[in-house]
Amino acid sequence: MQKPKPILLVEDDSVDAMTVKRAIRDLQANHSVINSVNGEEAMKYLTSPDTEKPFVILLDLNMPKMNGIEFLKVMKTHPELKTIPVIMLTTSKERQDVLDSFEFGASGYMVKPVDYSKFVEILRRIFIYWNSSELPENELLLAEIKH
Repeated sequence: MQKPKPILLVEDDSVDAMTVKRAIRDLQANHSVINSVNGEEAMKYLTSPDTEKPFVILLDLNMPKMNGIEFLKVMKTHPELKTIPVIMLTTSKERQDVLDSFEFGASGYMVKPVDYSKFVEILRRIFIYWNSSELPENELLLAEIKH
């Protein structure tokens, strides 16, 4: 079996980043988590020839330097990156944020719940979905998620 590809988490809030990492650990997913604190840092990671491309990007909306929408606009112009699924994982429930996210190439939009068990369930569903989806690279990209 192939080594699972990493998850790129683009999140500036350290508590939220720790929550995502904990949830992934609790789901017993075998993915490493690469955490970038803003879109600029994430683009540097993604465009570096020395880094493994992630199978999915979990992207916050409100960040300094380059926010989630700005990141999507830039990332989706790169042919080698544009097929990587990007899931918006944010606190914003604003309709315009949802519309803008999908307009610029997001694959999904999830509002971060306050309740940890609900947060874990959202991540579990994201992993199950992308494990079931045919992706351009045609590889098994996710470790089995234990229920």
